[in-house]
Amino acid sequence: MTWKVLLGAARVVVWPVARLRVTGALPERLRGGPVILAVNHIGPFDPVAVTAACRVARVAPRLMATGGLFKAPVVGAVMRASGHIRINRRQANVADAVDDVTRALAAGSHVLGYPEGRITLDPGMWPERGKTGLARVALATGAPVVAVAQWGAHEVAAWGGFGPTVRALARALVRRPVVRVHFGRVVDLGGIEPGAPGAAQRATDRIIDAITAELRELRADEPRLPRYIDPVRPLTVQRRHRPSGR
Repeated sequence: MTWKVLLGAARVVVWPVARLRVTGALPERLRGGPVILAVNHIGPFDPVAVTAACRVARVAPRLMATGGLFKAPVVGAVMRASGHIRINRRQANVADAVDDVTRALAAGSHVLGYPEGRITLDPGMWPERGKTGLARVALATGAPVVAVAQWGAHEVAAWGGFGPTVRALARALVRRPVVRVHFGRVVDLGGIEPGAPGAAQRATDRIIDAITAELRELRADEPRLPRYIDPVRPLTVQRRHRPSGR
């Protein structure tokens, strides 16, 4: 119930700073779960935008979120009450999240995660090379993976720092940029044997490929670089994704 209330609240939060456009839908046959929603990560505001989009799409997934959120005084309690899944990045017990996600899927839950593992630092803001956690769970459980692409939330909040964030929000209040979220296709993981060497990486590459294909449609008028560039976001090509072979 806590999470359902927050799904509605996210729409209220988004309205003053953005015009939310949600397309696509979760196939009816998958609504009973389990299912993994794999989303690209472009900025600090997009979790709010994607949450609001889930409300529109009538899905209430459990979020895979960084452990820092669970430590915050108020937010942490809300995250736990909502049943979200803690990811302790760069800690010895980070692998525990795989078991937690597996149990959630076994219970028939929808689970939403960012396969890149961080906000993309690609200069063109395309999805980066993914981490293998979501793919390993998908291969182990057989849960279908749905590619979800989103674009525009990077215009609402800056990478970091109080000053840049306030300026970005003030700009968004005036312009109300369009934020698009598209629930796309089920990723084809056929032909990948779970126990084979490199299976998790091949599955991850297919997931990133699928998200990239959906994102390409959302930003057809921005095929290379985004029109809006966050001046404080660091850039690197070290984790640039290259399309996978079948």
